Amino acid sequence: MFGARALQGAFGAMLAPAALSLLAVMFTDAKERAKAFGIYGAIAGGGGAVGLILGGFLTEYLDWRWTFFVNIPFAIVAAAGAYFVIREPAGGRNRSPLDIPGVILSTLGLVALVYGFTRAESDGWGDTLTVAMFVASVVLLAAFVLVESRVKAPLLPLRVITERNRGGIYLSLGLAIIGMFGLFLFLTYYLQIVKGYSPVKTGFAFLPMIAGMITGSTQIGTRLMTRVPARLLMGPGFLVAAVGMLLLTQLQVDSSYPALLLPAMLLLGLGMGTAFMPAMSLATQGVQPRDAGVASAMVNTSQQVGGAIGTALLNTIASSATAAYIKDHIAAAGAARPAQQLVQLKGLVHGYTNAIWFAVAILVVAGVIALTFVNAGRPGSTRVTGSGPKAGSASGEDLEDEVAVPVIAH
Repeated sequence: MFGARALQGAFGAMLAPAALSLLAVMFTDAKERAKAFGIYGAIAGGGGAVGLILGGFLTEYLDWRWTFFVNIPFAIVAAAGAYFVIREPAGGRNRSPLDIPGVILSTLGLVALVYGFTRAESDGWGDTLTVAMFVASVVLLAAFVLVESRVKAPLLPLRVITERNRGGIYLSLGLAIIGMFGLFLFLTYYLQIVKGYSPVKTGFAFLPMIAGMITGSTQIGTRLMTRVPARLLMGPGFLVAAVGMLLLTQLQVDSSYPALLLPAMLLLGLGMGTAFMPAMSLATQGVQPRDAGVASAMVNTSQQVGGAIGTALLNTIASSATAAYIKDHIAAAGAARPAQQLVQLKGLVHGYTNAIWFAVAILVVAGVIALTFVNAGRPGSTRVTGSGPKAGSASGEDLEDEVAVPVIAH
């Protein structure tokens, strides 16, 4: 299973940036770009909804292995569509040789980072191997940056991430995903373990969040992206999601789904959908065609690394808080089994809410970063390059008054 998941990740790492970079280089008109990325977000949200419900049906009525089998027909249809429909834009291919040292250093550095957070969950933050993984991650990633600054054809050209807007987007997206992925885990546990929902019912329970994401992406983000700067969608979007997350800190064993979880999920979905769509568009705007794949890959990397760190980090916080709660309250519950089970359920919810408080803080930081780092104006009125302000500009703020330049260099 580990090997299969590794292959799935490797091919997904090729697929996701390729799809996003195609959008980046093919849709250069501001309005058309907004529509394209809005549809992209809607399809992603719709796929999430289908996955939640279909996964619940397969798990409950067939077998968990079918969650793997069912992907095969989807993959066949998608592959056929890609082969017969998609045409590569002229001049969009990067023909530079693969940066092998960069591949090795970045992969090992990110694996060490994620594994360090995973070890912290089971063995604690002071564990020798945990600390060693974090130290190794810092050393490896620092070496990666050094190598990328010197090689002729870098895996990750530093001009892509040192540009202020893209750097702010990658950082804020990664932080937002840290908060969101941990929440998905906790809500699934809460609904199934504490509330006793079936897998199918749990899938349907997440639909309001997916509906909010689709609405935020297609109705709010798409309509406003050409009218207001991206930071005025991203920052408020992350903060609205933080408000939804804040509601979930009030979870109790007997909390009402319509009264608490439903509004919280709607706010989370609306906020994330509103923020993600302009973020993905701006992250790939203005790059040279040969860098479009790298810029798109960084969006995917921010999400994947953020998700892995979020799951491990917030689960560590929740587990520690749950263990401490049960230890402090189990003796007072007496020997009666129902009382002990109630304490254990309350301990679980106490752990979830403690971790959610951290997720709220992370989302607020993501919103602040988006508001302060991202200074690009409306698409079509902003010049976003891979190397910062043009010569003669006083600062990055001056970019909002510059005339737009085509995304694809002729």
